[in-house]
Amino acid sequence: MTQDVPKFPADTMAPQRLAGILTFLQEAERLKDTIRSGSTRKGRPESTAEHSWRLALMVLLFEKELDGIDLLKLVKLCVVHDLGEAISGDIPAPLQQDGDDREARERQDFQTLCNGLPEDISEDLLSLWDEYAGAATAEARLAKAFDKLETILQHHLMPPQSAEFHAFNLTYGTSRTEQFPLTRQIREIVDARTRALVSEAQDRNG
Repeated sequence: MTQDVPKFPADTMAPQRLAGILTFLQEAERLKDTIRSGSTRKGRPESTAEHSWRLALMVLLFEKELDGIDLLKLVKLCVVHDLGEAISGDIPAPLQQDGDDREARERQDFQTLCNGLPEDISEDLLSLWDEYAGAATAEARLAKAFDKLETILQHHLMPPQSAEFHAFNLTYGTSRTEQFPLTRQIREIVDARTRALVSEAQDRNG
């Protein structure tokens, strides 16, 4: 009786293709040093890479509630959505303005980051970035909704902040989180905690 031999990926790959992937990976590491406006619970500035990791973890945890959603696509979108910030950095939401060309700049930076990749991989990643930016699919809209929720949840863990800091979160990203029953449900819990933090901050300041 013969056993089925499992199929493994190719043992080796073209040296130029491998070099391009490793170079991209090393350049993408910059995201670890890209600082966001939030911090960890101990007060250390949070990196964009840390945000993207927890966003991907977040959607994995809700896998069983996301029937009909391409989970692999959703995770991919979460992983790549902020990669352009590895070059240009993060602009905090309160400082973002209409007409500031932020999205076009981030796409250009992401494209620059992808330049050394094999063409097929570069095209795949840019397609994911465009899908996210354009909220073109249910997966992209979900990624945007979870992105807002993860950000606010991280703000809940930070050392004490001002009432104004937390009050901003009560309207932040609502147009994204209200699009799905699940994200609306999560948002209700998140907003309740945000309102409590606003009250606590007001009490501290008398």
